Amino acid sequence: MSQITIKSPKHCATKQGFKIERNYKKLYFAFSASFTTILLLLLLIWFILHPSKPQFSLKEVDIYQFNLSGPMLNSSIQLTLLSKNPNQKVSIYYDEFQVYATYKGQRITGDSSVPPFYQGNEESNLLTASLIGNGLPVAPSLGYEVGRDQINGRLVLNLRVIGKLRWKIGTWVSGHYRFNVNCVSVMAFGPSMLGAPLISAQGAQCSTTV
Repeated sequence: MSQITIKSPKHCATKQGFKIERNYKKLYFAFSASFTTILLLLLLIWFILHPSKPQFSLKEVDIYQFNLSGPMLNSSIQLTLLSKNPNQKVSIYYDEFQVYATYKGQRITGDSSVPPFYQGNEESNLLTASLIGNGLPVAPSLGYEVGRDQINGRLVLNLRVIGKLRWKIGTWVSGHYRFNVNCVSVMAFGPSMLGAPLISAQGAQCSTTV
């Protein structure tokens, strides 16, 4: 005599639930494996083509005004900066590029913005900026520092750049990276040169951090 087994609806539902759960697990593992593979591939490309940070150098700095009136300073500076992308296979988008000047650790100009630009592989660009400081408050000790630099016969300025860039490798574009540039300009400075424009045409390398 054959035995007939009748499965309850509850048993069937449980079995079907196990099948659905197994399918979800398969999809999850497949998605995880694909995502991991893509991520590893991107990381591999990144390490192979790891971009070198951009290089900057000062070409010329002209100071047309540098006057102290009590605790206020008026300044007018024109500079030319050379920007170079040293990478052979990586290009750069500069989305934010702001320049300002400091003297003895104090800002002596406001920010001057350079329009966003694209820099191809191993490409160089000449950038100019006009830096203006009208009635900027400075420390009382700055007048003493200016007098001492006149006696020593040289003026040292720091030209700084802050901004955001993106790397481009093939069709892939990275997220934003902040970068900082510090350039040092040294020029002749004496009592007889106080009212005359100060010009430095000596190129100077700048330090860059990304």
